[in-house]
Amino acid sequence: MKLYDGGRAPNPRRTRIFLAEKGLTIPLVPVDMGALGHRSSEIQSLNPLQRLPILELDNGTVITESVAICRYFEELHPEPALFGQGALGKARVEMWNRRVELNFFGPVSAAFRHTHPAMAEWEVPQVPEWGEANRPKAVKFMALLDEQLATNTFIAGEHFSIADITLLVSVDFLKPAKITMPDEFQNLKRWHEAVSSRPSAKA
Repeated sequence: MKLYDGGRAPNPRRTRIFLAEKGLTIPLVPVDMGALGHRSSEIQSLNPLQRLPILELDNGTVITESVAICRYFEELHPEPALFGQGALGKARVEMWNRRVELNFFGPVSAAFRHTHPAMAEWEVPQVPEWGEANRPKAVKFMALLDEQLATNTFIAGEHFSIADITLLVSVDFLKPAKITMPDEFQNLKRWHEAVSSRPSAKA
């Protein structure tokens, strides 16, 4: 199998961090997204949405969407459990992963994609007003994250999970999106420092 990878973009990075936490090494096929390599005919034949990452199995089967790829490897290699343990643990991880995706990762991405000059060819039409409208949404949700992390080591409880990976790539994407984390969110800052020190964060 091989994983078509998009470098430092959040979703490819999310998958690499997950694989690193599992201790898995999958052959990577680097795709230069800066040069619009994800819009090549090869990538489009694998994923008509022209997005990365893409996992191609040895039999030619293709899996796209970062969380779907991570779920595939979770089933093959259940330990360490990164999608939660037991009915309640899995539900909590799913809940927080979706909360982060919809209420934080989404707004941060929208701010970047719709306001950064380099994204003009990617996001058509680029709507700067929409990008600006998402900045306060991201900051508002950080307050909820900070509250959750006041009583939990990780975002879904006491165990590191896919929800933490999604949150990590989202927080790290604040800088290119030109969104500042308020100093008052000390619990979120503590969490970010801790997860950033994990070896997988460098994947």
